Amino acid sequence: MKSASARHLLVESEELCNELKQKIANGEKFEDLAKEYSQCPSGKDGGNLGNFMQGQMVPEFDKVVFNDAINVVHGPVKTQFGYHLLETTSRND
Repeated sequence: MKSASARHLLVESEELCNELKQKIANGEKFEDLAKEYSQCPSGKDGGNLGNFMQGQMVPEFDKVVFNDAINVVHGPVKTQFGYHLLETTSRND
């Protein structure tokens, strides 16, 4: 079964999500922004979600984590929890 490691940042608005994505593109560290802004408990750990299997996260996560480029910040990704920036750090197909 496929597995991956990823980190994410969760905020309430698409606008803030886009602002944070631009900050990352301008050189700010993902983990620092996750600690400051993310509404998920993983934010304290820089957004690190650790290793997980395909199907353990919401479908919107799986679509990005198991299909899109590794080590690239993707998003905003909308889920029932809010808006996410996602970065897959490794994947085992």
